[in-house]
Amino acid sequence: MEIAKAMHPHADWASADTPVSEVAKMMQKDDIGAVPVGKEDRLIGMITDRDIALRVVAAGRNPEKTTAEEIMTEGLVYCRTTETVEDAIHLMDQKKIRRLPVLDDNKRLVGMLSLGDISHTVSRELSGELLHAVADHHP
Repeated sequence: MEIAKAMHPHADWASADTPVSEVAKMMQKDDIGAVPVGKEDRLIGMITDRDIALRVVAAGRNPEKTTAEEIMTEGLVYCRTTETVEDAIHLMDQKKIRRLPVLDDNKRLVGMLSLGDISHTVSRELSGELLHAVADHHP
């Protein structure tokens, strides 16, 4: 199955200079745990709720003065609408990630693919294997 049929369409992203407090409000409003970050019309990273907890709250930083770019995870891993869900599963397993931004042929963000999306698309056995792989404890 193509990723375009399994993904959550219409994903939002935050600009690099967006205060983390605004990113957290985006997460709250949309009930999501990750927001892609862009700069000069290109995606450059991802912020997760865990990034906010560890890199802002636990570090004692001010979320209204800390920008998305300062705490994001760089090196964005993504997939394309034309790839298959199985391709995405292998990528998520290899990179140990739970969410992938989905880009179209013009390299535009058109959606997000999460473990939840995959669990509704593939067999329980395959989605269970993926969950086990990405939830494995880090060394």
